[in-house]
Amino acid sequence: MAARTAARLPEWRQAKRAPHRSSAGRGFRAARATTAPATSAGAAGVSGRDASAKGSGKDFQAPSDVLPPAGPRRSRREGSAPPGWRYPAAGPAILRKGRSVRYHSLWAVPPSATSLVSLDRFHQPVLRRQILDDGLRGIALRQGDADGRGPKAMPTRHDEERHSVEMTLRHHGRYEAIIREAASLPAMRTAVVHPCSTETLRSAVELKEQGLLDPVLVGPEHKIRAIADAAELSLAGIDIDPVEHSHAAADRSVDLASNGKVAALMKGSLHSDELLSAVVAPSSKLKTARRMSHVYVMDIPAYDKLLIVTDAAINIQPDLDQKHDICQNAVDLMHLLGVEKPLVAVLAAVETVSSKMPSTLDAAALTVMAARGQIEGAIVDGPLAFDNAISIEAAQAKYIASPVAGQADILLVPDLEAGNMLAKQLIYFAGADAAGLVLGARVPIILTSRADPAKVRTASAALARLTAAKRLEARMPL
Repeated sequence: MAARTAARLPEWRQAKRAPHRSSAGRGFRAARATTAPATSAGAAGVSGRDASAKGSGKDFQAPSDVLPPAGPRRSRREGSAPPGWRYPAAGPAILRKGRSVRYHSLWAVPPSATSLVSLDRFHQPVLRRQILDDGLRGIALRQGDADGRGPKAMPTRHDEERHSVEMTLRHHGRYEAIIREAASLPAMRTAVVHPCSTETLRSAVELKEQGLLDPVLVGPEHKIRAIADAAELSLAGIDIDPVEHSHAAADRSVDLASNGKVAALMKGSLHSDELLSAVVAPSSKLKTARRMSHVYVMDIPAYDKLLIVTDAAINIQPDLDQKHDICQNAVDLMHLLGVEKPLVAVLAAVETVSSKMPSTLDAAALTVMAARGQIEGAIVDGPLAFDNAISIEAAQAKYIASPVAGQADILLVPDLEAGNMLAKQLIYFAGADAAGLVLGARVPIILTSRADPAKVRTASAALARLTAAKRLEARMPL
């Protein structure tokens, strides 16, 4: 019976069943790759394994007939891909520790494709789903050299399930329209508060060069110039308003905004609470009737639109009235971004109202407030757990009937800790970008982190520029 079964298998499957040993252990992955020193630049791709090989330390590889034959989804050479296509994943390779691989067997995808890819038992990419969007561009999942190791054993018939690791090809393009629109407007006069770090100063210079901001550097002048000289940054055409320290910089920046000399504030190298304390001080003219709140406008590769997470930076444990203001601030921002009726999911740990969980009571109250018109211009529903808010399949599995489930535009979190952890998990685990902004004051406040890349800082500045311009155009209170 076994002989008859083997006879029906293709040659590469029959060859796979034969064990192959080498001085470093068993291996099944092919060597359609050339090894190079670890410092050399490799082509785009990822290796199936990331750690070093165990054993004698010698290079080892399996016979090429162990692998399935190359199919139409793989490209043997770079020139065989259609013009403009990229190579987000690579063929297999086996190499010893300290070596690098330059891939020859690559798999191309169109530049406008968002694809969900699985690795089969031979660590070859298999297309599962492709979403085309003319506004997106395909990029390599990882570029450069990769260290790898061989497998410890031959694959079994269960390897396809065990090695089905899904990856989303990362496409970040949802900020581009916002940045283009903001760049078409005149540069916004902005007070950069205490820009006494290389990252903050470089960001201010770059945003001026992009035409988004007209910065005023508020801080110790001698320190600012010393940092600029060390980083070889030109401050030509940039005004400096000298003050002694960060507290004075915050107070001076608030005065400039209160008197209409600047249209926005941008956090530099000082603590957020130091700046916000000056904004809400009794002498400040930037306070409004609405409570200030923070929003993360997030570009998440696995989600099909921009997503706002609020509040993750200002309101530690908001009550119901404060959550009302937090929700309305986020809804107003979504209106400015062109979403007429944003969907707000009020998050909790469960989907049912429980007197033992205050967050569910607040969520239910906010839902009723929106139905009564106390929250304007949005559809609000809660309590909803995170999975139900962003996944229609999860909501259907729990028989949740909701106009928001699976397609939320805004996630209203129960407290700051939950929001901060959620946002950072999306950033570091899901590869999201998060542009930060403070709303509810008379001027927008650009609140960025020292760890933010330049793209996120640019998006935050663009959001502030559009917020100020569109609110002025619509005569909305800041």
